[in-house]
Amino acid sequence: MTDRTQGAGGGSTGAVGAKGPDELRQQIERTRSQLGDTVEELAAKADVKGRAKARAADLKDKAGALTVQLRSTAAQAGHRVQEKTALAGHRVQEKTAEAGHRVQEKTAEAGHRAQLTAQRAGHTTGDSVRRPVSGAVEVCRRHPRQLMIVGAVGAAALVAGLLARRRGSGCH
Repeated sequence: MTDRTQGAGGGSTGAVGAKGPDELRQQIERTRSQLGDTVEELAAKADVKGRAKARAADLKDKAGALTVQLRSTAAQAGHRVQEKTALAGHRVQEKTAEAGHRVQEKTAEAGHRAQLTAQRAGHTTGDSVRRPVSGAVEVCRRHPRQLMIVGAVGAAALVAGLLARRRGSGCH
């Protein structure tokens, strides 16, 4: 037997043998501990099933986190769509109300012009005509929304008729 021991790299070290039984026991204990650690490391590397399970658990955790993130992103996108839709709806309401007011104003202007034209021509209405007309005016004052709807429908019909006429005559 020699006084040399094998080192961790496989080469021999210049270590001197034990000087007594206690020192020999300590060397044996250290060697056993190192061998135990080495065996545990080799066993962990050889445990393919255990490593696969650990990897699967990691992937499962990552997939769960991605699922939560995707759901959150989808919810945020849904909220943005709702907000934009509501905003567009409000804009349409505003534009419709503006158009209705314009129709109402134009109708009132046309009525005033017709009245002025009749006065200039020297025509006066008698009581037999004045009562039904004032009754109709009063109904329109009490129900402006219905008047606005009727005016809008009339304007739409007029535009549709003009477009149909235009297409029929070959003008583009």
